[in-house]
Amino acid sequence: MAIDARDAAAFYETPLGGLTAKLLRRILLDIWPGCAGLSVLGLGYVGPYLQLWRAQSARCIALSPAHMGCIAWPEGRASLACCAEEEALPFADLSFDRILLVHGLEQADNARRTLREAWRLLKDDGRMVIVVPNRRGMWAYAESTPFGHGQPYSQGQLVRLLTGLFFTVERQQPALFAPPVQWRVNLRMFERLERAGQALIPQFAGLTIIEATKDVAAVMPLKRKPAQRRVLVDAGR
Repeated sequence: MAIDARDAAAFYETPLGGLTAKLLRRILLDIWPGCAGLSVLGLGYVGPYLQLWRAQSARCIALSPAHMGCIAWPEGRASLACCAEEEALPFADLSFDRILLVHGLEQADNARRTLREAWRLLKDDGRMVIVVPNRRGMWAYAESTPFGHGQPYSQGQLVRLLTGLFFTVERQQPALFAPPVQWRVNLRMFERLERAGQALIPQFAGLTIIEATKDVAAVMPLKRKPAQRRVLVDAGR
């Protein structure tokens, strides 16, 4: 079942949600340290993360699927958020240098069509980051968080899905090892649990983060050889 944007926003207002956002922002900033002058699109519920690049980018837009609803972003300013059907996004081909999917792919009614739209909108030299709940991790089954809804993926499943749709996986990273509970001891140990999980049990991370680029060469049409002329002979002559 897909989540509502208001539910996602409510989670990020909790202590656990705040720590989660802080962790993911640190990872995302390491992947994309700068987007000066670039066009950035966020798909899903991305308000807590697009702030990393809004000030420096040429264009930064948050787009939620229609079934999720939309919350104005950034707060207190002219909204850069909109809603649309995820299989028919209202942008021209090759519109964005960077695309970020958070609370997007696992919520999609049709993941393949969503990724095809992302492929269409991404520039040929662009880059995309996808954050999804890991099927082996606890967070995929915690309905008290936005990551506990929709379709979780193992790392292998997501890689196969992307490569089958003409993306090249450039980077894979597990994240989020603390249990998805608001207990004080868990919140105090959040960073220590993250470091321990990265070192000891990366396969059981709560999230899988993948950066991908377009495999343009894989979809380049082959030059057709000119058809050879054939002479038809009338056997009756």
